[in-house]
Amino acid sequence: MKLQITNIDRKFTELELRKCFEKLGALKECVLVKDAKTGDSKGFGFVEFENPALHKAAVDEFNGRVINGQKIKVKVK
Repeated sequence: MKLQITNIDRKFTELELRKCFEKLGALKECVLVKDAKTGDSKGFGFVEFENPALHKAAVDEFNGRVINGQKIKVKVK
């Protein structure tokens, strides 16, 4: 099960995204989607926890939270 995170500040890095979600537990995967030509963030990404039970906790914790001035959206993909 993966989580889709949207409306991420385009200056936010993949490492920052990882650190944010790792507060809940170990991640299996963390990907910030980037433009192939410029390498700039497209403003969304995906996170997957090693423990599937943490996905709901992450949605509850982070959906609607303001990070770097952006109200992110987190949903199960």
